[in-house]
Amino acid sequence: MNPTAILRCICMVLLISSSAALAQVAPYAERYSHLPASADGIGKTYMGREISAVMGWQGAAWLEREERNREERTDLLMAALALQPGTVVADIGAGTGYLSRRMAPAVMPGGKVWAVDVQPEMVSLMLAAVKRSGLTQIEARLGAVDDIKLPVSSVDLAIMVDVYHELAYPYEVMASVLKALKPGGRVAFVEYKAEDPRVPIKPLHKMSEAQIKREAAVFPLDWERTVSTLPWQHVVERAVHCFCANRRGLRKNPES
Repeated sequence: MNPTAILRCICMVLLISSSAALAQVAPYAERYSHLPASADGIGKTYMGREISAVMGWQGAAWLEREERNREERTDLLMAALALQPGTVVADIGAGTGYLSRRMAPAVMPGGKVWAVDVQPEMVSLMLAAVKRSGLTQIEARLGAVDDIKLPVSSVDLAIMVDVYHELAYPYEVMASVLKALKPGGRVAFVEYKAEDPRVPIKPLHKMSEAQIKREAAVFPLDWERTVSTLPWQHVVERAVHCFCANRRGLRKNPES
């Protein structure tokens, strides 16, 4: 085995070991606090923000609305992602599979899209849409509220579109994402811009770039870039760094 291959193996062992420990190092009470729920929240806070309520499967039609591409410019998001043939993507909180169906052709030949959602009803809707599309490279998966349940070291890119702010267990979900990423894998947070009052979305369903970076910095992920060309959303991209866990240290309390 050449030195480069050995180094990659060491990196992977360190990454999996540190990721597996993430969910154990801080008790629940230290990560989250509770307060009276707001109109759009769940009454649970993480790193200074109230977690928003999940959009239920009953709102699936909104995800497939005809004007979505015009409003959100999904075409610009696709261009920013620059997907390549052979890429394995995890679409976390995939909903109806709107984005999964657009990413799937871009990763072929040889690629795959894991489309993950926690609502069985959404997964059923997604399966029906995927069947109609004929895109066999999409695999719909039912995840858990605290675990995406994907194989270790199987994903090149994990993407969450208007999803992260709704995660009831953001710390635990991110730990599971890290375990699923390959060395050098990327995470893309796509969130409505909290900095822009013109974005017609409820405040609790927006996130600022600073807040996304703050929460992602708890994990062994390096900021790579922020794409702000989309009209309503920004794309904050982080990449796994093999030695981040050693260089930065993993904090027991993510707010300390």
